[in-house]
Amino acid sequence: MKHIATKIAAVVLAVVFVMSFAACSGGKPAETASAASIKVGVLAPLTGAVAEYGNAVNNGVIQFVEELNANGGINGKQIELIPYDEEGDPVKAVTGYNSLVDQGVVAIIGDVTTAPTIAVVAESQADGMPMITASATNAAVTCQLDADQNVVKVYENMFRSCFIDPFQGSKMAAFAVDELKAKTAAVLYNVGSDYSGGCAQSFQETAKEKGLEVVAVESYADGAVDFQSQLTNIAAKAPDVLFVPDYYNVVALVAQQAFAAGSKATMLGSDGWDSVLDTISDPSLVEGAYYCSGYSKDDTRSEVQTFVKNYTAKFNDTPNMFAAQGYDAAMILFAAIEKAEASGKTGDEYRKAIIAAMKETDMDCVTGHVAYDQYNNPQKSAAIITFENGAAKFWGNY
Repeated sequence: MKHIATKIAAVVLAVVFVMSFAACSGGKPAETASAASIKVGVLAPLTGAVAEYGNAVNNGVIQFVEELNANGGINGKQIELIPYDEEGDPVKAVTGYNSLVDQGVVAIIGDVTTAPTIAVVAESQADGMPMITASATNAAVTCQLDADQNVVKVYENMFRSCFIDPFQGSKMAAFAVDELKAKTAAVLYNVGSDYSGGCAQSFQETAKEKGLEVVAVESYADGAVDFQSQLTNIAAKAPDVLFVPDYYNVVALVAQQAFAAGSKATMLGSDGWDSVLDTISDPSLVEGAYYCSGYSKDDTRSEVQTFVKNYTAKFNDTPNMFAAQGYDAAMILFAAIEKAEASGKTGDEYRKAIIAAMKETDMDCVTGHVAYDQYNNPQKSAAIITFENGAAKFWGNY
C-alpha cells in the first residue's frame, strides 16, 4: 500500500506541476484555438447613447454564431463569444480590448462606432490581433492617414464589413444630382465626430465635381442639442437638399428644428440614420428624406430574406442595417478562422493565417458581395432608404 500511495502522490505532483507551468507560461491569445472551443471577442456599446447600434451588431453576431455552432462549429469546435460593453467610450474600448486579449480571444469583432474603433487600432496592430468592424466607417479605421487624408500605411489586421465615410458622402452627393436633380445643397455636421466630418468632406468634394452648389456649411459641437441658429442660416439660403451625416438621436432633433426653422430642403443622410424612426417624435418630420445604408430588409435576395426570417424569429424584431453588418462581419471572420484552423498553425502564425484569409475574402453576404481592396475596405453597392407614410422604404441599390 505504501508503494501505491507513493505512486499516486507522484502522479498528483506531476499534474500540479504541469498545470502550474501552463498557468505561469501565459501563452498567446491564439493558442486557445487548440482547445475545445474557439474564443472570439465582441467589442461594442451595449449600454449608453449609441447602444442601439451596439446591440444590433451584437445580435447579428450572435445569430451567425448560433447557426454555426448548431452545424458543428469549426472542425468540431464550438465558438465561444466574449462580449465587452465599452459604452461608446474610446478609453473604455481600449480597456475592453485588453480585457478580451487577456481572456485569450483569437480575434475580435468590433468596435462599432468610429472613435472607439480607432482608439484600439494601434494596440491591435501591434498585437497582430485580427479584427473586423461591422459599422465603423471612417477611412482612418483601416489606414493611417496624413493631414491631407492620404494613406501613410494600411493596418493589416483591421477589416470592415461596412463601406467607408467618403463613400457615403460621395454617394449621397451624386444621388442628389443624378436622382433628385438638385442644384443647391447645404451641409450640417458634427465637428467633434470623425464619422460626421468625413462624410461631410466627401459630400462637398463630390458636389463640386458634379456641379452641385453648396450654399451653406454649418457645424455643431459633439453633444449639442440646439441647432436652431445653424438651421435658420441654412433655411435662409433655401437649398434643394440638406445633408446631415450623424447618428439617429441627433438626426431626430435636427429634423424637428429644421421644420421649426422653415427649411424646405430634402434631408439626406448617412448610415447613422438607421433606427431614426424609433427615436423621432413625429415620423412626418423625415418624410421624403433619403439616406445611404448598407442593407435593406426588403432586398429580395435569398441571403437577405433568410437572414431576416431567422433573426426575426430569434429576437422578435426586424433586423436593421447594423444587425445585418454584424452578421456579415461574423460570416467573414469565421470563414477566415476555418481556413486558419485547417492550416494547423498556432500562436502568431495562427493569427497571421486568419488575417491572410480575410484579405482573400470573396463571398456573397447579406449586405452584398464582399471582396477587399488594398485598404481592407469592401467593394460593394449601397442601399438607398427613403421614408414614405411614416415608414422606411427601400428605394433601391445605387
